[in-house]
Amino acid sequence: MAILERELKVTEENTAAEQVMTFESGNEMAAMAAAQINYHIMGYFPITPSTEVAQYLDQMKARGEHDIKLIAADGEHGSAGICYGAAATGARVFNATSANGFLYMIEQLPVQSGTRFPMVINLVTRAVSGPLDIRGDHSDLYFALNTGWVILTAKTPQAVYDMNIMALKIAEHSKVRLPVIVAYDGFFTSHQKRKVEYFKDRKVVQDFVGECPTGYHFARDPKKPVTIGAHMNGEDLTNNHFQQSQAMYAAGDVFQEIAAEYEKLSGRKYPVLDLYKMDDADVALFLLNSAAESAKDVVDKLRSQGIKAGVISPNIIRPFPAEAIKDALKNVKALLVGERADSYGAHGPNLTHEVKSAIQEDKDNKTIVLSRVFGLGGKDFYADDAENFFSMAIDAMKKGYAEKPFDYYGHVPGDPNNVLKPVITPQHGDVFNSGLIKVTKDEETNKLKVKMPPLRALTSKPKRLASGHGACPGCGIFGGLELFFKGIEGDVVVLFQTGCAYVTTTAYPHTSHKQTMMHNLFQNGAATLSGTLEAFLELKRRGEVNVSDDATFVMITGDGGMDIGMGSAIGTALRNHKLIILEYDNEGYMNTGSQMSYSTPIGNMTSTTNVGKTQKGKAFHHKDTPQIMASTNIPYVFTGTEAFPQDLVKKAAKAQWYAQNVGTVYGKILITCPLNWKSEDRYGNTIMEAAVNCNFFPLYEVEEGVTNITYNPEDKKKKIHLSEWLKYMGKTKHLLKDENKAILFDFEQEIEKRWLRLKAKHENPFL
Repeated sequence: MAILERELKVTEENTAAEQVMTFESGNEMAAMAAAQINYHIMGYFPITPSTEVAQYLDQMKARGEHDIKLIAADGEHGSAGICYGAAATGARVFNATSANGFLYMIEQLPVQSGTRFPMVINLVTRAVSGPLDIRGDHSDLYFALNTGWVILTAKTPQAVYDMNIMALKIAEHSKVRLPVIVAYDGFFTSHQKRKVEYFKDRKVVQDFVGECPTGYHFARDPKKPVTIGAHMNGEDLTNNHFQQSQAMYAAGDVFQEIAAEYEKLSGRKYPVLDLYKMDDADVALFLLNSAAESAKDVVDKLRSQGIKAGVISPNIIRPFPAEAIKDALKNVKALLVGERADSYGAHGPNLTHEVKSAIQEDKDNKTIVLSRVFGLGGKDFYADDAENFFSMAIDAMKKGYAEKPFDYYGHVPGDPNNVLKPVITPQHGDVFNSGLIKVTKDEETNKLKVKMPPLRALTSKPKRLASGHGACPGCGIFGGLELFFKGIEGDVVVLFQTGCAYVTTTAYPHTSHKQTMMHNLFQNGAATLSGTLEAFLELKRRGEVNVSDDATFVMITGDGGMDIGMGSAIGTALRNHKLIILEYDNEGYMNTGSQMSYSTPIGNMTSTTNVGKTQKGKAFHHKDTPQIMASTNIPYVFTGTEAFPQDLVKKAAKAQWYAQNVGTVYGKILITCPLNWKSEDRYGNTIMEAAVNCNFFPLYEVEEGVTNITYNPEDKKKKIHLSEWLKYMGKTKHLLKDENKAILFDFEQEIEKRWLRLKAKHENPFL
């Protein structure tokens, strides 16, 4: 953490506690604050860019720098549940999230605030899809405004550190007892490094936040039973919410008290409003977080030209600082409120209306208020943009009114002459029909028979994806997918969940897909495609569309998508829609930086299961997704890999037949990820073969409930030791060291147990 450190000398004028100067990002400073506080629990979901916080904490944990129990959930909704359950015991609880992940957990947030259990979430503010955009704006933050959580806003990495320390003290205060969000800008603050100071001794931080409260209504002692979350009638709920409302307003006063305390400790001041040259301002901008910093230089420039300009930026927006805003605007002639989000149809976003409401209560206030939506999807905000904002405010001041009170800023009208034209020609129909693959059903055995040509005969079938995608060198996704599609005849409609296969093939205005492709997020892909399929079938039944009889619907998931998407997939399977769910398994959340997924094998190193003196990679075994899906009794489940191409193409042909004639199919293909597996590109096929031959990834199918091993390395005299597979990958080489023999042995035993169970099922059709 500490880069370019130098100790700050303690003086009476400077600060009461010794600090260290370093150069870090907002995410690093959030992790530093959490580690120094030494929370009890962090429940989190590790794929969003915000969770560098979890990655840094995991690295620190591996080095023995804190004792926080880090629990990686199956999704953001699960992480919120973990945090709520932990907070209900009175433990100190922490989380970090952003964007759609925050929305996925949002159902849990009013539960926590309504039952008054403190905790702290870091919200790295990012664009909410769709369309998908991972960069920074405030569209997720605005959904938080009505959750009942106190919301602090941090403009800089320094503020992220300081507010994380203050946030816990506010949350646990006897007048508040509410959870707190620390919101800071995605990538602008979360990832950019700035000069910061932190306390050298963590005891200073722990003394400031104080002892963990124990006197509340906590479920921490079985000998002192409590009931939490009992349902209420309207009168009781009204009283409950009134008390919650009072606590929220009290948080505004408590913030000021704690900020004053923190100023004495750190030498840094956090007023309710950060007012820059507002004493005599005629025109001003109201901006949240990092954009306010960009506007301050413009204020200086305008002041040098005789224009009395200023900037207002709040450090807390829940409770909304209405009184402070009234006071700050009492003499301002024109104010422009710039917001990185919209409240569609409301003639201005949320904070615009709250500012207007505040000054409306002052009968003497004549401030003209303009509102502009800007910076969506991480669009940069430069000094020129701040100048344009001030120009609008100055124009309104001179005219005495705003010609356009609300508008977007930075949007560009389309030009019909520049309409997008396809670079590649979409393909459909007979070009994907080889006529060489024949699938028939043996009525006697009730099993499918596939007549396959030599693989070279299928090379004439065009690829479903055009060249030009942006995948990493050696990526196994597209080799695996294209090989699977060789076994699929005719048209396909494909849905990609978020992941490498999606983001590397579709970056507006470009696409690599030759056939219909849709996108939805991890947690809802299977459900979405089931709706598309059933709508097509119903439209066809009514004669409203002409849908090809041989169209096959395929949902493609990977990069950990069968964790957060497991519930949706199981629901789809139980309904038995006629579609294929295909998972490419690269053993992690590779799309967002190689975080651990539930398909990551035990002992593997990822960015959230680091290897160090206190931990040795992932602590538990990988999920057996094919067996989970087989338990839903769908007609066909299979595993495959491009290292055994004939096997995979044959299974694809079977998958298509079952999906068109019987119901849901699930397939899992193992693919390489050289970047995050820390393996050489040239070993891709070798690694896949070794994974099969050591029985880590057995090739089999479950057809109408009957298991059939399609390749047995023992029968082929190809069986190898697990270490022969692990040696090719940097993420697992530590398992081959003597000090990690116990983990390797546990891994071997689990693989052997699963293999023996699979063989038993192969030998007995009733298992």
